[in-house]
Amino acid sequence: MNDVSGPAVVPAFHPHWAPTVGGESPLDSRVPFVPGGIAGLPRPLVYDVTERALRAREMNFAAKRLVDMAFVSGLDWADALARRRWRGVPPTDGLDIQTDAAPRVARLEAAMAAGAIAIVPDIASRRVTVTWDDPGFGGPVMGRAAAPVGWGGIVLGGLEPACVTAAPIPRAAPSGRLWPLGDDVPPPAAAAPALAHAIDRFFAVSPGVYGVLVATPERVLFERYGAGGAPDRVTPSWSMNKSITGTLIGRLIHLGWLEGVYAPAPAPAWRDPRGIHALITLDDLLRMRSGLAMACLGPDATTLGFEASAVYCDAVDAFAAAQANIVAARPGAVFRYINVGLNVLAAIIRDRIERRGLPYHATVYELLPDLLGMSSYRMSADIAGNLIGSGSAFATLRDWAKFAVLYLQDGVWNDVRLLPPDWVDYAFAANHGGTSYAAAFWTNADRRFPALPPDAAWLSGASDQRVFIVRGANRIVAVANETDAKMDLSALNDVLAAVLAVA
Repeated sequence: MNDVSGPAVVPAFHPHWAPTVGGESPLDSRVPFVPGGIAGLPRPLVYDVTERALRAREMNFAAKRLVDMAFVSGLDWADALARRRWRGVPPTDGLDIQTDAAPRVARLEAAMAAGAIAIVPDIASRRVTVTWDDPGFGGPVMGRAAAPVGWGGIVLGGLEPACVTAAPIPRAAPSGRLWPLGDDVPPPAAAAPALAHAIDRFFAVSPGVYGVLVATPERVLFERYGAGGAPDRVTPSWSMNKSITGTLIGRLIHLGWLEGVYAPAPAPAWRDPRGIHALITLDDLLRMRSGLAMACLGPDATTLGFEASAVYCDAVDAFAAAQANIVAARPGAVFRYINVGLNVLAAIIRDRIERRGLPYHATVYELLPDLLGMSSYRMSADIAGNLIGSGSAFATLRDWAKFAVLYLQDGVWNDVRLLPPDWVDYAFAANHGGTSYAAAFWTNADRRFPALPPDAAWLSGASDQRVFIVRGANRIVAVANETDAKMDLSALNDVLAAVLAVA
């Protein structure tokens, strides 16, 4: 064998990289891989799961839900109060464990019935304060939220939001053109008897439904609204917004702002190639298999937790918190439905926008929602002014259906390609064993809805609200539902069957 090793390479020492201890450095003294001025490995997030912290999250979430209903959706305050449901926030524990929240919900309901929880709205400032005064616990626990004009609800806790949220985000004006390019929706023809019957039954057994809409890419075929719903009323869509965030990633790839889904995720806090986060790809984040988790500090022990709804309960910088999650499972190996991955993607979107010197908030809307004429669509922010990518967005059913039209048209809108040519196939492909989740969409690969073909896909939000995209039938079915209100999925399946039966 020839000797091709060459002369020995002498490492370049970096005297200011680390102090010496006893004349010897305890750290690698070679020039670090990270360029100057870029932060190194992120400090891991330690999540507080003590009882006071859990109660604070429960109060914050209740306040957010109320400002969302009263000041974003525009429901009467008495109606908003009547629709309020307590959301228990138990400590998370383990990769394959979902802790039951029912005992905490029961305790919240008992405290409310006993007069221990006070709800105080401030209509003028569009804020709500919820306080749990439990003398036996050791002092009151307060939650606060606000809904500035043009924004979804922002969890405040004991803080004030970033000044940027004080003014509405500039948006494109609504168009008077025919739907879907505009907002003019001619009255649909009468529904077929089988569809009308299925819809009647669905509303009867699902009293929380705000509305149902059926459409093709050319027109709205049917729409009906329940109590609190209306064609022009935005309702909380929660995790349906994950599909918007995922689609924005596709948009940036098409524009050349990102390399591709199989490249390492260029999160602002993950630029150190020595870090384990460098193994996470955009595809891993889109498909909920990043392996990200939190170290949870409780009263008795430190456990491993996988974020469920912290982003909607804590007054924190959601993007910083998401990127500070540790890598608990090998990236790509395990599917776990969590919010942090989508908020890492949202942080990447913000970074790519600001690298180009563009205004962050307005550009998020200009890149996609405003192009589609989704004038009703609005996002919630965190305390730092980041637009939350994992959920808590609002729109009318007509505007959600416009987004679905983009996918029925293979990423083309008004004869302009907005997404890569193969994006729709990629986004709807559930290729990770053990789940029907694809890339920020759910699919019918497990035949959850027997009436639909296996390749049907949908956006999905809390309380079973969905926007179904059935490419073979060229149909969209959108349904909005009140958070924590029970929906009869069997009756919804009958509606889907009736829709597909209509020529």
